Amino acid sequence: MKLFPMPFHSLLLFVVWLLLNNSISAGHIVLATFFAITIPWLVTGMRDEHPKILKPWLAIRYVLMVMKDILTANVEVALLIVGPVKKLKPGFVAIPIDVDSDLGITILASTVSLTPGTVSAEVSKDRAWLYVHSLHLENEAELIESVKQRYERPIKEIFGC
Repeated sequence: MKLFPMPFHSLLLFVVWLLLNNSISAGHIVLATFFAITIPWLVTGMRDEHPKILKPWLAIRYVLMVMKDILTANVEVALLIVGPVKKLKPGFVAIPIDVDSDLGITILASTVSLTPGTVSAEVSKDRAWLYVHSLHLENEAELIESVKQRYERPIKEIFGC
């Protein structure tokens, strides 16, 4: 086993310990070194490996697209809320998901929830469906296709999952 299985975490623990104690005495340096080596070594077996970002530029483009979608959806939701309540057609949709990693599913569900007007309600136990509540659901198939093409497809490309 490596002495530093998580080098960044070790460095962070070392620095934070010294900052919290506001001291660089020999005793605190020894204790910080002990914690920086021991804690990551003890927890390394509990760590889950996350998929690597295979296409960082696509990830940046994805974040910018989601930010634009959030702004656009805010205006659309504001117009819906100001209008008559009778025009709203809330509903739930089951969206089949092809992303298989925990991180990918979390990012997809979070993206849907960040976009005003939709909220991720649940992921099925078999991780094949994402249940989404929509504030105004006119066309179920259109919402499903939009989530799959606009959000899920880039996530699969970014993480290769």
